[in-house]
Amino acid sequence: MKLVEFSSDAFIVAFFLYCLAFTFYGVAVMGKRFRKREPEAHVAKWGRIAFFTAAIGLIGHLVYFFTRWAGSGHVPVSNMYEFMTFLSMAIMIAFVVLYYLYKKSLLGLFALPLVILIMAYAAVFPQEVQPLIPSLQSYWLGIHVTLAALGDAFFAVGFVAGIMHLLRTVNFGGSDKTSRREQRWLEFCMFMVVVLIGFIVSVYGFRSGGYHAEFTQTNIDPSTENSKIVKVEYDMPPLVAPYNSETVSMQPFLGMKSPLFEAPAWMHGVNAGRKFNTVVWSVLSGVILYGLLRLVIRRPLAKVIQPALNRLDPDDLDEISYRAIAIGFPIFTLGGLIFAMIWAEVAWGRFWGWDPKEVWALITWLFYSVYLHLRLSRGWQGKKSSWLTVIGFIVVMFTLVGVNLIIAGLHSYAGTD
Repeated sequence: MKLVEFSSDAFIVAFFLYCLAFTFYGVAVMGKRFRKREPEAHVAKWGRIAFFTAAIGLIGHLVYFFTRWAGSGHVPVSNMYEFMTFLSMAIMIAFVVLYYLYKKSLLGLFALPLVILIMAYAAVFPQEVQPLIPSLQSYWLGIHVTLAALGDAFFAVGFVAGIMHLLRTVNFGGSDKTSRREQRWLEFCMFMVVVLIGFIVSVYGFRSGGYHAEFTQTNIDPSTENSKIVKVEYDMPPLVAPYNSETVSMQPFLGMKSPLFEAPAWMHGVNAGRKFNTVVWSVLSGVILYGLLRLVIRRPLAKVIQPALNRLDPDDLDEISYRAIAIGFPIFTLGGLIFAMIWAEVAWGRFWGWDPKEVWALITWLFYSVYLHLRLSRGWQGKKSSWLTVIGFIVVMFTLVGVNLIIAGLHSYAGTD
């Protein structure tokens, strides 16, 4: 257990080093505005400092990974906390690889916030080492999950370069139909990022306040019609109660003494109501936070960010985005499909079973297959390519997070506690 505790400390150190590196990238971008001479030298200097700090953070992240592995006795990718921490580490590895290929340090200005957000999101989930269920007690766990996550990590860096390309090239001064449509969709991407931030802030806020609610839920097995009463606990105000449940205890929140409504019947499972409640809170907190930001800055978020990228070459960003996906695609093919099907045969006696996670992994693979086809055969470059990277990453995140929060399946062991 001492190794596990040490790994947690290493994880925290890595998190704060990433935050410090992001601050240095901010100094690199914002500081050049106040330097009349040699602004590029200023950016290069602070970019190197930021990358060096992030590299030390990655070392700390690797220490977390291997010490938790040694302390738990299995590859730490078996639950949502472990998987998301590994995904954030894999994104940093992908960023380092592409940095050495292209030497574009300011890519870290967008890659690091993504890593920091995923690490903060991971900390929402239970962090205790949990014994592996029988189907996970296999060396295929490490092979399948780590390769799939590494492929997703390169897709994430491709998304980062793609969104930077859009922020660099979308015409915020244009009033024609195409420009307005691009502005709206790019701002929607910024809104989705704020939703994630708002959710993380609300979770930590309610946890620090010690919020707690408890329900009893009656589950009926449709095949045997036997009923079972289970306890469901919330650590966020239950806007949505579990289906077919009764309130045991609930702390009032803003005058709300009972849930607003129950989860629909088709959201079956003991955690379905709580997961749906999480989704509702994510959107609600994101809307509030986004509204406050717009009220303060009085301009679209994307328009505020754009000036920081004026000196970057859009063609370079487009090339980095494509190369990241080109590297990630074969890795994901191996980990997310081929090795996944082999493990499914070993664990469940079939290569394919139309489980929701399997279906969405296939959708992810098909989407990036289409992306590469359009890029290589149809010449889809620039904005068209960048918009596809954004859509692709939305598909990736729904596969990793949305399926666990909304849809029940054989992979639900990776969901919330």
